Amino acid sequence: MKRRDFLKTTAAGALAAGVGTNAAFAQDANLRFHQFLPPVAPLPAHAFKPWGERLAAASGGRLNVQHFDAMALGGRPPELLDQARDGVVDIAMSVVGYTPGRFPRTEVFELPFMMKNPIATSLAFQQMIEDDFQDSEYSDFKVLGGWVHGPGLIHTEEPVEKLEDMAGKTLRGPTRIINDLLSELGAEPVGMPLPAIPEALSKGVINGTVIPWEVTPSIRLTELISNHTEFAGEEALYTATIIMVMNRQAYDALPDDLREILDAESGAAMAQAFSQVMLDYDVPGREIAVAAGNNLITLDEAEVARWKAAAQPVIDRWIADMEGKGIDGQALIDRAKALIDEKTKMLAG
Repeated sequence: MKRRDFLKTTAAGALAAGVGTNAAFAQDANLRFHQFLPPVAPLPAHAFKPWGERLAAASGGRLNVQHFDAMALGGRPPELLDQARDGVVDIAMSVVGYTPGRFPRTEVFELPFMMKNPIATSLAFQQMIEDDFQDSEYSDFKVLGGWVHGPGLIHTEEPVEKLEDMAGKTLRGPTRIINDLLSELGAEPVGMPLPAIPEALSKGVINGTVIPWEVTPSIRLTELISNHTEFAGEEALYTATIIMVMNRQAYDALPDDLREILDAESGAAMAQAFSQVMLDYDVPGREIAVAAGNNLITLDEAEVARWKAAAQPVIDRWIADMEGKGIDGQALIDRAKALIDEKTKMLAG
């Protein structure tokens, strides 16, 4: 089925069922939530499902989230945000960078060695959504929450023990900025969504990937890759931004009391809770690799300093690119760093 036909068919079905209409929301709200991760992954199992259960409990069963995992309603991961915008679904979650260049300001959080504490970085991202990005980047939707995953690392068939080992590697990257980073570090980047990684590795399209530990078990990565490179120091090589958005008309059509319940489980509360789940599940993901006898490499701070220097042109290009769009990229970097530091101190108590 062509995407246009899929959209028409699904939207027609939603209208027939009353989804997205004021009449439907007069009593109950049944919200169709679509995302790309398999149901066993930490976010669906330990963040999204409990979130839906909290909404149902707080509303006495009037606010219900219907979960559609692993692209069950069709389409591709880069189409998820448009599905929410167009009313095909009510809520969607996606990696922001799956639609390259569409949300340029958000890319500030994906710049190399920008992220420190992922919880603090998520709260900083959410703050910037509320202060600016909702109107400047996401006016087509209601953003329920934005967050980032734990430290990104490198998984390869052949070990990466120093910067020079990146040469000749063909690595999957999730976003435009991260692919630019991989290229600057000497690898050949291949952009693709997370679900495509196992097949690409099996077919030899790539010989490695960047991804956080948290999601590796859901794609059985440690059975396909035996070398994992981590980075010393407080800053991560990279992270990716993730958002949950809601169809604007569906959000506005909610009764005031249900919107209040949804709002209480959105924003900073969502950013902190969901990023915490991802960070917590980095631990068992890493333990699986250790138990498998895989080769875990940690680059020391002197070597990491070389990577930071090598990555600087990525930041410089991004600032120039933003300038060409009439955006003050350096100001965004300064604001993001200040907020990350502020949120880090807040979390420390």
